[in-house]
Amino acid sequence: MKNIIKTILLSAAVLGMSACTEEKIVDLKPINNILSPDAFTTPTLIATYMNGVYNAAAVGQYNAVPTSPNGGRGYIWGAAFVEQGETRGEDVVNMQTFYELTYRSTYDPTTANNVYYWVDGYRLINRCNLMIEGTNEAVSKGVITKAIGDNYIGQCKFLRAITHLELLTYFARPYHFTAGATHPGVPYREVGVNTFEEINSESAKPRNTVAECYDKILADLNDAEALITTGSSATFSSRVIGRASKWAAIAFKTRLYLQKRDWPNVLVEGAKLNGAFALTVDPYAPFQGTTGTAPSNSESIFSIQHSAISNPTVNGALAPILKDRALVCISPILWRDAQWLADDKRREDGKFIYTASGVKYTNKYTDVTNRTDAAPVIRYAEVVLNMAEANARLGNLATALTLLNSVRDRSLANPATQSYTTASYATNADLVALILKERRIEFLQEGRRWTDIHRLINDPITSVATNGIPAKVANGSVPAAAFVLSTPYTITTPIAAIPASDRRFLWPLPQLEMNTNPGLGQNPDW
Repeated sequence: MKNIIKTILLSAAVLGMSACTEEKIVDLKPINNILSPDAFTTPTLIATYMNGVYNAAAVGQYNAVPTSPNGGRGYIWGAAFVEQGETRGEDVVNMQTFYELTYRSTYDPTTANNVYYWVDGYRLINRCNLMIEGTNEAVSKGVITKAIGDNYIGQCKFLRAITHLELLTYFARPYHFTAGATHPGVPYREVGVNTFEEINSESAKPRNTVAECYDKILADLNDAEALITTGSSATFSSRVIGRASKWAAIAFKTRLYLQKRDWPNVLVEGAKLNGAFALTVDPYAPFQGTTGTAPSNSESIFSIQHSAISNPTVNGALAPILKDRALVCISPILWRDAQWLADDKRREDGKFIYTASGVKYTNKYTDVTNRTDAAPVIRYAEVVLNMAEANARLGNLATALTLLNSVRDRSLANPATQSYTTASYATNADLVALILKERRIEFLQEGRRWTDIHRLINDPITSVATNGIPAKVANGSVPAAAFVLSTPYTITTPIAAIPASDRRFLWPLPQLEMNTNPGLGQNPDW
């Protein structure tokens, strides 16, 4: 085993790359601060280190000098992907100053939200890499069996893959920006760093191209599908939704291929989940009974679990931010969209919706006291709509329509008369547009909006292509009148759209990373 660096802070200069390099430490009670010579010596300690990997995904840190194992704000998978992914788009409104820099795109290379998306993303990736290396050594020494080791390694490769994919959507142009996706992506890190020598070598690592990143992500997801045994059974009762599973790896491949516009492979991967998952009859079911445990329903594929003692705190957890503190409301842009029918169950107050002073907020996350709501990373409804879109783009319109309706109909007051039919669209482009709007309604406040804006830049179907960050309702107070569907209201968008060619479309690489590795190359014009 490599020598451990016993001081957590190696140097402020290497924080950007090595904020994730103190990592042979387990930040999860009841076992804390386990040094690497001990971390992989018993099955119990190895399992505890794996818990530490998930803790890094759920909580993260939000300062340069970590002082608390639960001092983070949910970067990157615990809450931040929901809050950042929504406030970058136009379907929510930032009501106070908390997300103003993200909402108005006034960030810079030192903005904390952008910096810690990167820092905590790579902290998690490094923890995964260290877990993979330590597990391989433990297997070679007979501490654990190969089967147990493979399961851990598969989970870490899954988390490594999805985190790189997430970072690409914020810090790199979409896949089809250049022919062959040869434009800069992010560094794809596969080496665990816990020595000065590794810091020196890894800190100089260049950015992989987007194509290289996608290839590596796919390889990791394929390995995860093959290696993970946790929750591998198609029997729902045997699945562990709060842990990575082979099903989660498959589901993410449908997302990966959708972003790559590889429609046939979206269908290949989605078909693997037939019978393993099902849409819940009640569209609210994936958000019920999630406090303190991972969600227990037929639709949730992978969620990040929280508890009263391990959560992103009042400054990051989903229920305090989106409900109790009312920092982000639903935008009239989506609320008043005609495709979202007035009697749709997803408008139901007290169930999907929380109303304060006439303003509408999401009620998908409800535990404002203990902050135990799980963060819904991916659920089967997304896979179904991914497949619907792929079929529509391939011209399989009947199948696409059936899949779209399977998600939408369960929310309709009267599906017999309100369900989409062949008369609802004239072309496959029209059907794709219906599917994309349904994604906005179905996944409101689940962090999916930015990824769709990002991937739809210069889409070959010009009627659905996005051209950058959409125009938005004014930051701050939204009048209650905006949410009364029975009366007219004129929506204004004084926050101007930002074209995709603008530097603000991408987040800048953190300055602290550029200080450590200027050879990475900052995103253009920052």
